[in-house]
Amino acid sequence: MTTAAILLFALALDALIGWPDALYRRIGHPVTWVGNLISHMDKSLNRSERHPPTRRLMGILTATFIILICIVSGQFIQNAVGQGILGFLISVLLMWPLLAARSLYTHVKNVAQPLELMDLRSAREAVSMIVGRDPKQLDTAGVGRAAIESLAENASDGVVAPIFWGLVFGLPGILAYKAINTMDSMIGYKTPRHSDFGWAAARIDDGANWIPARFTGLIIALMSGTPNTALLTMKRDASKHRSPNAGWPESAMAAALGVRLSGPRSYHDKQTDDPWLYAEGRDVDGADVTRALAVFKRSMFCLAGLLALLALI
Repeated sequence: MTTAAILLFALALDALIGWPDALYRRIGHPVTWVGNLISHMDKSLNRSERHPPTRRLMGILTATFIILICIVSGQFIQNAVGQGILGFLISVLLMWPLLAARSLYTHVKNVAQPLELMDLRSAREAVSMIVGRDPKQLDTAGVGRAAIESLAENASDGVVAPIFWGLVFGLPGILAYKAINTMDSMIGYKTPRHSDFGWAAARIDDGANWIPARFTGLIIALMSGTPNTALLTMKRDASKHRSPNAGWPESAMAAALGVRLSGPRSYHDKQTDDPWLYAEGRDVDGADVTRALAVFKRSMFCLAGLLALLALI
């Protein structure tokens, strides 16, 4: 009950002000702190002269060490904060920067606005901040798909999953999850450099997001206005996605908007031939990205309502 209330207030604080730029310039952000540690270990342990099995072992040790650091430090801080009103308020402040609803909304809105004005160049620049694919090769529909897919997937990674693990394990759980997700985003790629070293990070992230991704898809479907279509589309199309998790919120969002998502794309200098999610849908336009943001907002209000209910039960 107490943890649900803490997370509810942290989500509200994030939605209202996000992580202020002035604060970021002064002290950075917990994700950047963990990212610096990951980068250091990547440079130190992921050496090209080492054999693939050794690099995989180094990656396993790196992931284990970073996760344990977060769990131990989170538990220490949680014990030190204690109970009472002051402990509650400090806990809210500690969990606040670990949620990313406002940041995600803002980044996608920065794509939606120029896309609706047919300013493809600015939309490409904005979408390059949130996706790994080459924006120069994206047309209007491609930019819109990239923005909507990022919104749907990161609704799980950036908001629902941290809240889920926070509910289960408190501050150690949410810190450990953010470390796992950050490792995946930095080293969990099937590139020559990281296919072995980042193997453990990618597999752990898949496991950590299994429940949250499906729950996010369910929330999006329920808030879509066409829940039956969205639920049936998830059941049919989610497994078509190359990710074991991203297909759930993305296919729900595709059906919610009546558009097709995923499909062939250029990613890390490689052309993929991914199947479509909700293939019967139309191509994305600028207005669809704005509509996706509306679905996202309703989903976040639904999530807040669930947290409030948990806090009151």
